[in-house]
Amino acid sequence: MGLFDFLGGGNSKECSQKDCHPKMFCYQCEMSMPEGCGAHGQEIGTCGKTATKSRLQDLMVFGLKGLSAYREHARELIDMNPNADDLKTLIEVDDVMSETLYFTLTNVNFNFNEHIQQLMKVGEAGVKVMDLLSGGHTNVLGVPTPVTVTQNKAEGKGILISGHNLDMLHKLLERIQERGLEDTINVYTHSEMLPAHAYPELRKFKNLKGNIGGAWFDQTDVFSKWNGTCVVNTNCIVPPEKSKKVANYIDRLYTYKIVGIEGAKKIENDNFDPLIDQTLELPDVTGFDSDATLTTGHHYKTILTLAPAILDAIKSGKIKRFWVIAGCDAPGHGRDYFRELAQKVPEDHVIITSSCGKFRFNDIDFGTVPGTEIPRYLDLGQCNDSNGAVHIALALADALGVKDVNELPISIALMWMEQKAVIILLALLYLGIKDIYLGAKAPQFVNDEIFGFLQENFNLGVISDIESDFGKELAE
Repeated sequence: MGLFDFLGGGNSKECSQKDCHPKMFCYQCEMSMPEGCGAHGQEIGTCGKTATKSRLQDLMVFGLKGLSAYREHARELIDMNPNADDLKTLIEVDDVMSETLYFTLTNVNFNFNEHIQQLMKVGEAGVKVMDLLSGGHTNVLGVPTPVTVTQNKAEGKGILISGHNLDMLHKLLERIQERGLEDTINVYTHSEMLPAHAYPELRKFKNLKGNIGGAWFDQTDVFSKWNGTCVVNTNCIVPPEKSKKVANYIDRLYTYKIVGIEGAKKIENDNFDPLIDQTLELPDVTGFDSDATLTTGHHYKTILTLAPAILDAIKSGKIKRFWVIAGCDAPGHGRDYFRELAQKVPEDHVIITSSCGKFRFNDIDFGTVPGTEIPRYLDLGQCNDSNGAVHIALALADALGVKDVNELPISIALMWMEQKAVIILLALLYLGIKDIYLGAKAPQFVNDEIFGFLQENFNLGVISDIESDFGKELAE
């Protein structure tokens, strides 16, 4: 059975329109067949575009969506501290975005190899923009250092912030301080805002207190229980059409810039006063009394300062393998795989993580590598900090005299949910990273031909069971 069959495909001639998984779908031009090319099982569009090339163009667009998110955040930081090199790189990224959209126009390109080349261009732009964003964060907010953060413990007047926008958090903390309210209003993070606690320019605010909840999708429960105000400053936000629980807190919910849902209040032009004023009017936060803690702040620039100790541990056999277990979390038990995998990792192996997928296992105390003071759990930060794993791997390869980074003892298991994960994957493929296992499910926009290409050239796999996927590596 091929990947396409695994996803619910099959013989289009034998399945009805209702239950057939279309091999392609495109309705972007006037020539499109009724209800769209592929809607009735066609494998070639009116223009001559095959199902595989249609899906490759879908992959380009999904990659561009993720790229645009990182580009937007990077531009905000560059505007605060502009320099010619960063602006030049930003223009290069913009050029790839416009060129790739042009590539997907009707009757522009039908060449398979050139589709792959264009995807690699998108991946290269992903590498550039993640480096830009990482550099922008450290330039403005300082280099993160490891920190222990309270988890699910809160008191007083509280603002709970979810998303990724650290600059917005910084501006809010400054405004609270300007109003002399840092002893009155506490600010807490949710989901991918957790790494904020590790940045020196954010950590200096005494009212940035701790973290509440886990990955993005628990917000309907967490926000419902939270007595104070809530802010979602980037994806992921849950709309009322998805959950009736949103009604429990919609009157206390604020969104920022491009984020929005019906009924929420918008923070306009960085005016945080309405948010602050409502927070003061609301009762104190109660019901969050946990003694749990989480650890974050292992930015790659900090980890590279440990390079001598790490190299000694590798050469002496104290560290045998590194694991990158990271990515975007989503509801469902399929991602329990990643927690079980982390629990099975031997004591002389090190786990590197990032993104909200870390909440699947970041409550576990992994301790240190025996015979060293090196932590076995390293949280690089947000999803855009995934580039840090590559920087660490390249530095190790250089120090150990390894020409191909794929020869290092590194295993990779990535969970994916949305388009930011797509640009991260394309960036890794552009860099030539191989042997990646992806889950919890395979992308539905990838068919057997595309998956076969990725298997042959990058040994990309989809998770099945831990023993089959990583049994050999876990036994080291």
